[in-house]
Amino acid sequence: MKTEADYYALFEAYDRGELAAPARADLEARLAADPALALRYADFVELTSTLRAFGQRQATRRKLRGIHAAMLAPEAADEPLAASVASPLTRSVNPMLRISRTEQALRNFWNGHRATIGVAASVAILAVFGSLLGVEMWRASKTQPSMYGYTILRREVDKLKNGQKVLSRTINEIGVPVPPVNNGKFSGTGFALTADGYLVTSYHVIAGADSVMIESRDLQRYHAEPVYSDKSHDLAILRITDRKFNGFGRLPYTFKAGQADLGERVYTLGYPREDVVYGEGSLSARSGFRGDTTFYQISIPVNPGNSGGPLLDDKGNLIGVVSGRQNDVQSAAFATKSSCLMRLVDSLKAASPAAPYHLPKTNQLTGNTRPQQLKKLQDYVFVVKVFE
Repeated sequence: MKTEADYYALFEAYDRGELAAPARADLEARLAADPALALRYADFVELTSTLRAFGQRQATRRKLRGIHAAMLAPEAADEPLAASVASPLTRSVNPMLRISRTEQALRNFWNGHRATIGVAASVAILAVFGSLLGVEMWRASKTQPSMYGYTILRREVDKLKNGQKVLSRTINEIGVPVPPVNNGKFSGTGFALTADGYLVTSYHVIAGADSVMIESRDLQRYHAEPVYSDKSHDLAILRITDRKFNGFGRLPYTFKAGQADLGERVYTLGYPREDVVYGEGSLSARSGFRGDTTFYQISIPVNPGNSGGPLLDDKGNLIGVVSGRQNDVQSAAFATKSSCLMRLVDSLKAASPAAPYHLPKTNQLTGNTRPQQLKKLQDYVFVVKVFE
């Protein structure tokens, strides 16, 4: 099984034109046929192009510093301005000559905007360290059976891109205060756990969040806060904090405490895009990645936005929480078992008896057709938007 380093080495050789013709043709065919590999290659191209652009800006900055150093150092007469300058420039110094207007203007510019340029350089350095940290976190999370590593890497790349936009604006508009970096928002799926305003989503969806908002299909928005996180099982419980929230009403599904059967038909609702998306398949294994018995393996196409969505059987029993896709396993996705979620809720109720963890007792989906089940279910499935 190839590691991420193997893939990156292959992509780098491909971009440099170092692959032999048969190997290059084989890789291009795989990229066209395998969406997961194509996504991995797109991430590689985005990251390397971003870092390459930053390196070019650093080289330009070094040239400017070399020019400036030569202008301020009269003892450097008849010497090259800097090793990094493409065309070595020399000048003769005569103490009887006055500084030219151009040189004086450049000196005044440097003295007047030294602080702003320093801030811009700091932003660039922080952006690079942030990207390297993101890559390390992504590599460390390869043992997780979810999209955790992909989500964290995507966030760090976006931070790097935003930091570089700020740097570009600062250089182009010297003297204008540096605006705050907008780190954007990232989303997943969540669903109602109780009628009192508690929801379930995947831990990796809300990891590192400063604030969380949920949004219903009719665009009702509520602020929420994490009240419990279980990283090992990729689970998080949220609570709506808005005073205007009046409750979800009676939940139409129940949580299955036992095991689902191998080959059982299952389906899910989620938000890989703005509109809710339905997916169906079967339960292909009663254990998850590397034999983890707290997860199911399912044959449902899963994208990053599906993480945290409900997994139900034909009768409308909730049997799991969608966790993510393992890129090394073709068409394989995983879901945390509902029995694990119920044990978590029981432990929380035992620790805080006053907490309103009142799970639904009656299943209103049993006996309905699939479209009827979806009509009732979609009002209890939400977009989870995370702000950093």
